[in-house]
Amino acid sequence: MSNLSSALTLPDSLLAKEATDLLRGHSTDLLFNHSMRVYLFAAELGRQRKLRFDPELLYVAAAFHDLGLIKKFSSPDERFEVDGANAARQFLTAHGVPEEQIEIAWAAIALHTTPGVTQYMRPEVALLYSGVGLDVLGRGFDQFSSELREKIVAEYPRKHFKAGFIQEYFAGFAHKPGTTYGTVNASICERLIPGYTTPNACDVIAASPFPDSDY
Repeated sequence: MSNLSSALTLPDSLLAKEATDLLRGHSTDLLFNHSMRVYLFAAELGRQRKLRFDPELLYVAAAFHDLGLIKKFSSPDERFEVDGANAARQFLTAHGVPEEQIEIAWAAIALHTTPGVTQYMRPEVALLYSGVGLDVLGRGFDQFSSELREKIVAEYPRKHFKAGFIQEYFAGFAHKPGTTYGTVNASICERLIPGYTTPNACDVIAASPFPDSDY
């Protein structure tokens, strides 16, 4: 198998196939293709960096990482990332996956929008974050040959992705903007919800019920 063919290969285990079916059954075409690209980019980054990672676990994490944006999996008061992580936990638990692996997948999904942390964690966690950053923001774009990028995008197209992703992304937490406090998603709420302003940390600190000491 050529390097290019290898980079386009998805895990074919029963667990991976059931994760694919679940994603396909509940997701939109835009989010499905995004999740597949995230896995392919993340796995290729892992190979480039010669990291030892579990492709099947990384695949499940990629498949579930945006499920929290979908109404069926969305809670009224949790971050969408946590909703997706909890859905993955339920799925992996039902399949008898060891708790240690479940925790890795949970962390990867819960932290996939959190900068400055994941690079110090398990490879699956770090790679999911990098794969998402590459597909959404273009971070690491030049680490891939144009041939490989084009092959992945041809297989899982980015049709109207930029504008479409912003809309589908926002729709996943528009009903609970308070959950975005302290995350990169707060800026999306500020941009798209008229008059919405995310709480300022200075005001939150000042509103603490603890009084300052006199000495």
